[in-house]
Amino acid sequence: MLPPLKPIPMKERVSLLFIEYGEIDVLDGAFVVIDKTGVRTHIPVGSVACLMLEPGTRVSHKAAALAARVGTLLVWVGEAGVRLYASGQPGGARSDRLLYQAKLALDDGLRLKVVRKMYALRFGEEPPQHRSVEQLRGIEGARVRKTYELLAKRYGVKWKHRNYDVQEWDAGDLPNRCLSSATSCLYGITEAAVLAAGYAPAVGFIHTGKPLSFVYDIADVYKFDTVVPVAFKIAAAEPENPERAVRLACRDVFRETHLLKKIIPGIEEILAAGEIEPPQAPEDAVEPAIPNPESLGDAGHRS
Repeated sequence: MLPPLKPIPMKERVSLLFIEYGEIDVLDGAFVVIDKTGVRTHIPVGSVACLMLEPGTRVSHKAAALAARVGTLLVWVGEAGVRLYASGQPGGARSDRLLYQAKLALDDGLRLKVVRKMYALRFGEEPPQHRSVEQLRGIEGARVRKTYELLAKRYGVKWKHRNYDVQEWDAGDLPNRCLSSATSCLYGITEAAVLAAGYAPAVGFIHTGKPLSFVYDIADVYKFDTVVPVAFKIAAAEPENPERAVRLACRDVFRETHLLKKIIPGIEEILAAGEIEPPQAPEDAVEPAIPNPESLGDAGHRS
């Protein structure tokens, strides 16, 4: 039997790495990516929150098992990270927190309180009184569209509206492609945080009926403070490979803003708005404080 591990706390990790066109395996106890020429790139998997696996990636059983043991989420995404197909489980789910989340989502009054809290955190002001979840969703949509217009104007980007087709990626205009790449990066680390905190990605409050509804809910709280400005800035620069430029810029923003340190406490704050006593972690489940890992540079970002 393998000895028990004490994974590095999520807030202490590097946010995410993208990997494509390589075989992921474990050699001599180390997590490695082997490219078509046989070159090995070592990945300190235990200090990474999420590995985004793009087309052309193969994962061995040993690698998947090691990632699960150290609490690193594996996410299978489409080209340029614009579509999320499947994800692993970093081992953080707890039944008490799942039940707590479900109780809030199934009670109309409690759900509305949670949605109002999300709105307040996202826009920095309390939402209008006496509005339903559906009405708040409509108000939010109008504000989001206006924010896109303002950011496009700020960065000098020609903007029509938010529109893209994942089946015809290259047919989308540059700003929409950059936005899709940026939000996929955000969804990756948000899903890692949701799962690590012990909650269900599918049990949402504003978004419903999708496998990642709660991930979308939480990501939207941070979207305009992190990745959306990045997307418009990259679109304005018109680089040769905009998707890769967006990924690298998002990675840097996640580090600079210490986003992973904010998401899990943010989830707890949002759900606490339902005024149900939240589940407490047992003392022996508290993660030890471990120093920040060294920066990884551009390892794993292969374009």
